[in-house]
Amino acid sequence: MLERLFSRHLEDDEPLYIVVHRHWLYGLKELAPPLLCIAGTWVLFWAAPLYSIALAVVAADILLCVWLLRNFFDYFLDAWLITDRSVIDIAWHGWFHRQSTRIDYSAMEGVSYEVKGILGTFLKYGTVSIEKVGTGSVVSMDQVKNPRDIESAILLCQETCLRSKNMKDSSAVKDLLAEIVAERMSLREMEKKEEEAHVQ
Repeated sequence: MLERLFSRHLEDDEPLYIVVHRHWLYGLKELAPPLLCIAGTWVLFWAAPLYSIALAVVAADILLCVWLLRNFFDYFLDAWLITDRSVIDIAWHGWFHRQSTRIDYSAMEGVSYEVKGILGTFLKYGTVSIEKVGTGSVVSMDQVKNPRDIESAILLCQETCLRSKNMKDSSAVKDLLAEIVAERMSLREMEKKEEEAHVQ
């Protein structure tokens, strides 16, 4: 259901295969401070159940819920979208600042992953990187769950896309050659008819 938030980054007929987020522990780390503050306000209200305290708790909780939503969207909307044509890197910097970069499979030179440390090894998270052709620039996402699987999925989609593109290109070349041959044959027939007309 929340995947609908990414539909604006896709073309009309572009299927979305995988949405890649950071590991859920990273999301929990982002959500913990506002959740703890909300719990703290309720402990304060429980300790002193006064009308003025209740008003202060409600006002503080509204602000804390905005903070909580902002942190949730910062975690959830910073994602990679893997489609049949490209990988789309989305960065959410705040309520009114979003950034999107599309990396076509034909523009990828390589995909790699790296797992560091004890936590990364046991919890299976790491960094996935995509190197662009020509520029040598690298787009990466840290703390990705199962980075090896994500690397494999990107490489499989890239292979499928490039194979499909090559088949379309070869089909287009065959059609073009067939048109050229047909045109040449019709020209030769016309030349023969003209020669026969001159001979008679």
